[in-house]
Amino acid sequence: MAGELAINLATTRGSWGFAEAADGCLQRGISAIAPWRDQVAAVGLAEAARIVRSEGLRVTGLCRGGMFPAETESGRQAAIDDNRRAIDEAAALGADCLVLVVGGLPGSSRDLSAARTMVENGIAAMLPHARSIGMPLAIEPLHPMYAADRACVNTLDQALDLCAYFGEGVGVAIDVYHVWWDPKLPTAIARAGRMNCILAHHICDWLVPTRDLLLDRGMMGDGVIDLAGIRQMIEAAGYTGPEEVEIFSRDNWWRQPGETVLATCIERHANLQSQGRT
Repeated sequence: MAGELAINLATTRGSWGFAEAADGCLQRGISAIAPWRDQVAAVGLAEAARIVRSEGLRVTGLCRGGMFPAETESGRQAAIDDNRRAIDEAAALGADCLVLVVGGLPGSSRDLSAARTMVENGIAAMLPHARSIGMPLAIEPLHPMYAADRACVNTLDQALDLCAYFGEGVGVAIDVYHVWWDPKLPTAIARAGRMNCILAHHICDWLVPTRDLLLDRGMMGDGVIDLAGIRQMIEAAGYTGPEEVEIFSRDNWWRQPGETVLATCIERHANLQSQGRT
């Protein structure tokens, strides 16, 4: 069966904060959300947790931890400390996982290998705390265009290599925007299924042309990603969890009322469900 619709609260960032977005989702029968840490901080962690509990919301993930590479040892330690706080925040919200965007090249570095070693060291340092409170870590590989500034883990296979290395408590978040282009995606998704480490599935679309590589994601159906095909592969790999809409759209969807954004998400998700998936 097709996944439940979830809303990453980046999608309604243009018009709603945490409380408004939660209420807007609930009014439309959506009970699964994924907030960002700044949105939680704006309303307060205790209040956000109260809303989640009182309304019976499922938090499919907290965005985000990661950003491990830094030029100095103190900078790397500060990132680890912040990630430990993020684990606690995710636990307070009852999140399914903490999503990790691992970080890119620090400062003026050109050494990707060193950056990836910093990522491994950072995850190793935070993992005992995550395991101690049962909070899964979901590594999200990002499109190679972000290798320098946002994430030096750029393919699903790279992320799965880290999962294999760390073992228990580390999985992946598969965001179609970042992985749709990968010729090895089918085998990587099948591998993720064998490893039982798919923790989240994020959806949106890739627009042609894309006017801004960060802030011009498309609504499902407006671009070129084979969303139904990728979902079929993910379900064949054993994951039947939510399909989480995550759209950064500074000049389009963030300029529209939250009600309009959610109505469109619901309509487009229904269209995907009707495309013959089992």
